[in-house]
Amino acid sequence: MFGIKEINLSRVLTEKRREKGITQDELAAYIGVSKASVSKWETGQSYPDITFLPLIASYFGISIDALMNYSPQIERQERHKIYSRLAADFGTKPFEDVISECESLVKKYYSCYPFLLEIAKLYVNHASMAASDERKLEILKFAVSLCERVMSNCREPRHMEAAAGFQAMCHLMSGEPAKVLELLGEDIQHASTSCSTIVSQAYQMLGNPEKAKEILQAELYCGIMKMFSELIMYINLNITDYETAKLAYKRAENLSDIFQMRKLNPNNTAQVYFLGAHIEQIAGNSGETIKMLEKYVDVCMNGFFPFNMRGDDFFDVIEGWLIENIASIPRDEAVVKASMLEIFNDPIFANLRENPEFIKLEQKLNKYIGGKL
Repeated sequence: MFGIKEINLSRVLTEKRREKGITQDELAAYIGVSKASVSKWETGQSYPDITFLPLIASYFGISIDALMNYSPQIERQERHKIYSRLAADFGTKPFEDVISECESLVKKYYSCYPFLLEIAKLYVNHASMAASDERKLEILKFAVSLCERVMSNCREPRHMEAAAGFQAMCHLMSGEPAKVLELLGEDIQHASTSCSTIVSQAYQMLGNPEKAKEILQAELYCGIMKMFSELIMYINLNITDYETAKLAYKRAENLSDIFQMRKLNPNNTAQVYFLGAHIEQIAGNSGETIKMLEKYVDVCMNGFFPFNMRGDDFFDVIEGWLIENIASIPRDEAVVKASMLEIFNDPIFANLRENPEFIKLEQKLNKYIGGKL
């Protein structure tokens, strides 16, 4: 079988005996059997009695699993190879033959939880190829049992989350949307997880399209905010590399325009313009720096306060979810306003101190926040 270590005691026994520099006679004498028995073991004609295995393993200073060349675990690369081969087999071999091989592998590696997830994924992706609906449901039920085993015995959070997702998908494919919600929960908190689309589909199947829409909107909202924040971090990371930073800035600005980030999250929008000013200033483009600062000041002065995470005409059904789940600005409004003005004291803008446009922007923002220059 491709990619899997087979039990091969004969080879290991021969290798270990030769490494130790002993004869078959010497090994036979130690174990208390004939030389002929050892010879048959090494040629694969027979196997030692199970009671001899601990003695032989101890003699060579290895585990019984190592003696038999067996591991209950499979490395990640091997798991992926097996998955790819079996997925290809579903397209070229009889369906039940591939399922039978999957079942044999499950028995062999029943304690390798990541591998059980690979088999569950195979079943989710290929159950529809079964000869009948009844057989499809049997296969999905088996996949659910694998996921339940992972969730009950594995302590790796990512594996447990994946198992919950596959199990939920099996319930969905089996026409059991209520079980999806029982497993993943009914509240919209799942909009921030990879299971949100499954929960949304479950609500659709249950005849509740409004709840399905709410969950997908929250998922989109979280995804966009995450992407926008990570673009800001990426710009910062590459701030001295003009071409890379500028490209990331343009992507962030385009995302902002498409999804009206200025309304949804003015704080992050202001950060993008401030970083844009940094990029241009480092490159010596003072004129472009001023343009970026103009955008920054405009965001700060128009629609920034009162600050909270908001919806708009697209995100029109998640207002309650936003209030409950997305925190408002963590600092006092006066403190935030003061910090807005601080960027004009950034040393990067030192050569603009006498620039009339720079001075004008600083005074304009200062007047808005009620500060004193």
